[in-house]
Amino acid sequence: MAFFTTSDGLRIHYEDSGTGKPLLCLAGLTRNSRDFSFFAPHANDLRMITMDYRGRGKSDYDPDFMNYNVLREAHDVIELLDHLNLDKVTILGTSRGGLIAMALAASNPDRLAGVILNDVGPVIEPVGIAKIMDYVGKEPVAATYDQAAALIQQEMEPKFPGVPLEVWRQQAEIQYAKSKSGLELRYDGALRKALLEQAAAGATPDLWLFFEALRNIPTGVIRGENSDVLGVDTVQKMHERHPGLISVEVPDRGHVPFLNEPQSLAIIRKVLDAS
Repeated sequence: MAFFTTSDGLRIHYEDSGTGKPLLCLAGLTRNSRDFSFFAPHANDLRMITMDYRGRGKSDYDPDFMNYNVLREAHDVIELLDHLNLDKVTILGTSRGGLIAMALAASNPDRLAGVILNDVGPVIEPVGIAKIMDYVGKEPVAATYDQAAALIQQEMEPKFPGVPLEVWRQQAEIQYAKSKSGLELRYDGALRKALLEQAAAGATPDLWLFFEALRNIPTGVIRGENSDVLGVDTVQKMHERHPGLISVEVPDRGHVPFLNEPQSLAIIRKVLDAS
């Protein structure tokens, strides 16, 4: 377990293992380093680095919840790279992690060797936003991991058909921590307030400008076939604006693919080979 301290004094948890090309894995909005547990067995020849954003996982919660934003989190990534003395990395960004990667392309393109966007792009579908806001900041109703796994499977089955219960049990452990009363979030519930206040203030940047900054960087996109966050039309427009873009659609997956699917692994390897 390793930590570094940001320029504004927060302790950020990260993990750094293996040797080879450095691949920085950035998790989803409410997720943490363990989100890449399904991909990790396929990264034996890589230097795999993960981090918990401020307010998530084992990292410090920020007393100012408005700092839970893409630009501040992107700055934390740069500070992690400086801490590790890494000039460049390839980023594998799931959902929020992909937004951070795009922000870095706009602000620090020299630090990016390549980018893989996992089920995210410059347009987030309204139905996906509504679904996200339906759960962010809300404590789990399940009291045990088995109960949580059953509930997750029930909710996710339409978009992730056939995924075994034991996989959702592992996902439940990634998402929730044990508490005296049952289960609790592995992130600061004030993240919900940050999203609501940022939206009310019109603080959302133009993500197309961020994405277009990737034009000269090897970039891949993974889309879950049943995704309600990344639309087919958005992927087509991404290809039009990034002629070198490569993409794949993963069958029987929604938001987000686990990254252990053959299609996901192939795209990740292609971008790494080009980086």
